[in-house]
Amino acid sequence: MKNFGYIRVGSCSPEVRAADINHNIRNIIEATARFESENVDLAVFPELSVTGYTCADLFGQTLLLDNAEKALAELAQELADKKITTVVGVPLRHNGRLYNCAAVIQGGLVKGIVPKTHIPNYGEFYEKRWFSSGKDTSGEIVIGQAKIPFGTDLIFCIDGIMFGIEICEDLWVPQPPGARLATGGADIIVNLSATNELIGKHRYLLDLIRNQSARCRCGYVYASAGAGESSTDLAFAGNCIIAENGSLLAESLRFEIQTKTAIADLDIEMLRHDRTHFETFNEYCDDRELRVIAVVSGVNRKESDSLLKYRKVKAHPFLDENPLDLKDRCDEISSIQAWGLATRLKAINCRSAIVGISGGLDSTLALLVTVKAFDMLGFDRKGITGITMPGFGTTGRTKSNATRLMELLGVTQREIPIGDAVRLHFADIGHDPAIHDVTYENSQARERTQILMDVANQLNGIVVGTGDLSELALGWCTYNGDQMSMYGVNASIPKTLVRYLVNGYAENSEDPQLTAVLQDIIDTPISPELLPPDANNDIEQKTEDLVGPYELHDFFLYHTLRFGTEPRKILLLARKAFGSKYQDHTIRHWLKTFYRRFFNQQFKRSCMPDGIKAGSVCLSPRGDWRMPSDAAAALWIEETEKEEDN
Repeated sequence: MKNFGYIRVGSCSPEVRAADINHNIRNIIEATARFESENVDLAVFPELSVTGYTCADLFGQTLLLDNAEKALAELAQELADKKITTVVGVPLRHNGRLYNCAAVIQGGLVKGIVPKTHIPNYGEFYEKRWFSSGKDTSGEIVIGQAKIPFGTDLIFCIDGIMFGIEICEDLWVPQPPGARLATGGADIIVNLSATNELIGKHRYLLDLIRNQSARCRCGYVYASAGAGESSTDLAFAGNCIIAENGSLLAESLRFEIQTKTAIADLDIEMLRHDRTHFETFNEYCDDRELRVIAVVSGVNRKESDSLLKYRKVKAHPFLDENPLDLKDRCDEISSIQAWGLATRLKAINCRSAIVGISGGLDSTLALLVTVKAFDMLGFDRKGITGITMPGFGTTGRTKSNATRLMELLGVTQREIPIGDAVRLHFADIGHDPAIHDVTYENSQARERTQILMDVANQLNGIVVGTGDLSELALGWCTYNGDQMSMYGVNASIPKTLVRYLVNGYAENSEDPQLTAVLQDIIDTPISPELLPPDANNDIEQKTEDLVGPYELHDFFLYHTLRFGTEPRKILLLARKAFGSKYQDHTIRHWLKTFYRRFFNQQFKRSCMPDGIKAGSVCLSPRGDWRMPSDAAAALWIEETEKEEDN
């Protein structure tokens, strides 16, 4: 079964007893067995987890150190039948010095040992009393009869996936060892720690871990000492934290008198994509060579075991799912949009903006953003001209909402029907208006654009585009029609985010009438309204019936552009994200539609107007996306049709 670059990692903070090595080893063995039952590939335990971190001057006792070394060899033998790779903390002597070490165990062997680089000796910490720094160490250490790779220059490889090791304080310094390891090829950094609890420290720690995983474009697995450590002076609550590329994936509860764990599925393909895409990652250069230690095999994942069991996949990746953040999120995005437009208006000394208002989501957001831009500049809102252009498909609901919206926002209103002009055009080109084909539809779209452009000339203003990112991706816009404007404020806003932003305006508005209008616009079916309405004057032409659900297309778009994800992996992610909402054949059908339209419609994006970038995904031909208009989609569609390997 193809793993699509996923690796399952676990962090554990077991209950320990200071200096009770047998007790501690038993708990590590039990926790490792539980991890393996969950098909975890890599398990990480805390700093000095074999002895306990708080042994203090007992680290000077030969009996403790002899038994710790012996226990490490015994632990490796106890785990000989496990395919999981385990990393534990242990004190070890080498060349007349004592080191605070991380030992990597797999297949009955200690595969390598990494000493701690930065030894804290301030405040409550006085590790230099016992331990030496392992900075720049490289060589071998003898444990029993075995010679084992030893040093801070080690990277470990599990079936092609690489991980490196930091120990506690190593994370807190200006140049953590993990940076060197990451640029040297480590996809994952593990940290064996013994972090005591202080007021506010946990929040700081979470930020530190997230930021380190973001800077290093890596997975970060953090395991800290907890229950059972001495409370003579300090409290150790146990922190099991897993982050990936700036995001927190899993975290255990603290302050529980028991073994704590966290498990997550890391996406190594995604991390490697970002390392390749963001070239500055590779500009950091450390000439010191690293040694790669092969771990023979990882977990043989069961066919029935989900690759994404311990990974949340957002169905709506462009949205913030925390409702408490709705206002701040909407304010930030709309401010970026408005700032771009305001900057353009100021640069060209323009106080007039023209927006085509349909009563739909996109034009509503464009108008709201334009109003915000005018307010930023201190311009009179009457300088905004909203134009409704009823045509053959316009319904009373959308026309009424458009008019009411402009009235409540205090902009200048105009209504210019397009029916007569389009009929005359049909006569000029010899088109039968009874044939509701692409000519019938696009003639209306181009007539509306012509009106907007000509009114902009009359008023010495600019046409503010309303088209969104999803429409650009699918080519669901008329070339030289609604595809064109003088500045596109929604150019990087996908349809799901448009709805989210309009909802944010509605919930945050202090005008109940405006809120009501916005809510009705949100509830209106998405349509270009280019075909006549039904017998009840309701919208007949519904976009999502024709091109597919926008939530699916936005999901496909995000993973295709942001991470270069292959089609079969997108199918896997979509199944996880949407659960039973869409059947597999439905997802597969619309994914093929997405690829076909995305490739065939590139020519519309190659000449798209200027528009501000608000998110990480954008299709501007001047910035984020350069693609030949005649590129073939065959490879992607063929991959979509393949059945998953078993």
